[in-house]
Amino acid sequence: MHSATHQAIAAVWRIDAARIVAVVARMVRDIGAAEELAQDALVAALEHWPRDGIPDNPAAWLMTTAKRRALDHLRRARMLDDKHQEIGHDLEAQEALVVPDFVDALDAARQDDIGDDLLRLIFTACHPVLSTEARVALTLKLLGGLTTHEIARAYLVPEPTIAQRIVRAKRTLGEARIPYEVPRGEELAQRLASVLEVVYLVFNEGYTATAGSDWMRPELAQEALRLGRMLAEIAPQEPEVHGLLALMELQASRMQARTDAQGRPILLADQDRSRWDPLLIRRGSAALSRAEALGGARGMYALQAAIAACHARAATSAQTDWTRIAALYGELAQVAPSPVVELNRGVAVGMAEGPAAGLAIIDRLAEEKSLRQYQWLPSVRGDLLEKLGRREEARAEFLRAAELAGNARERELLLRRAGV
Repeated sequence: MHSATHQAIAAVWRIDAARIVAVVARMVRDIGAAEELAQDALVAALEHWPRDGIPDNPAAWLMTTAKRRALDHLRRARMLDDKHQEIGHDLEAQEALVVPDFVDALDAARQDDIGDDLLRLIFTACHPVLSTEARVALTLKLLGGLTTHEIARAYLVPEPTIAQRIVRAKRTLGEARIPYEVPRGEELAQRLASVLEVVYLVFNEGYTATAGSDWMRPELAQEALRLGRMLAEIAPQEPEVHGLLALMELQASRMQARTDAQGRPILLADQDRSRWDPLLIRRGSAALSRAEALGGARGMYALQAAIAACHARAATSAQTDWTRIAALYGELAQVAPSPVVELNRGVAVGMAEGPAAGLAIIDRLAEEKSLRQYQWLPSVRGDLLEKLGRREEARAEFLRAAELAGNARERELLLRRAGV
């Protein structure tokens, strides 16, 4: 019984932790303290729910408990009178046992025109006082609830490095007393690139989970989409905002077709394209058109969205314009060079010009240090070797990829490809 309750708590926390931290951070104006207070609410759930049962609205229970902890924290800190006045509505609501929906309505009444605590949380965590790497790591931790291990895999860096970045980032924000707000004007533009990077990484974690038993984590992808749409509203003249939104909409359109009834992965070439979401394809195409209409050189997100659009336009896998996709990856390699981009270019060239041409590109990545623990390098190489009829070599590559895979579904797929 307790095991099932703990699983329920973990599931609720995974989905709602970021929102709880964001709301509490607005109250206490300290991200580190907000995370600790949210964790206190989680501990309270672990203490009470196994004994008292899971509440009807678990997320509201956690939010209300975290707010109470925040109010206690503010009382102990003896904050200024204006802070007490700001939280007075919360205090009255809690003491009168007002339902959480009304507490949330009081919160909403005090919001500015942006009106979203999660957006404030992202921009605060992405403040220039932090290094780019620290901004991304901290925001992924706070927004997506990702573990340090998952963030390390996403960034292809050692786990202790990520852990140190997160601890130092929270300490730096606290010491600098960074305002908890969405910036305006020039400051908004300066911090936008880091925010876009974070949102995209959260989407990627939802689209293909780095760890766990599920191939995807749809709640993260949906949260990234929601934030991307909000960013497009507050920065309508930024091409890359629309480029990122287009990329996420187009990628998300395929999510229903990416797994079978048992939750096992289905590769792009084998997907039932009638299950692709036409509404998301239309939305993604419209966002891409907006990005292109704003002019200027195409950025990394708009280029990736253009690649995704090539797939969306193809009625069947055989009709995919791989020549154009390979050319777009070549352009992307100039705009945002990285080993992962080159890996994807190798896949596209292999489809456009034949597996031998693709393998020549992939083999040049063999000594790339950042890809040594990246399962998709041996996986791609195995696929190209299999197409060339070199089956034993391909099998060895698939087995090596399976050993590196952190996601259980991904590992199963690679082992199937190896014939295990």
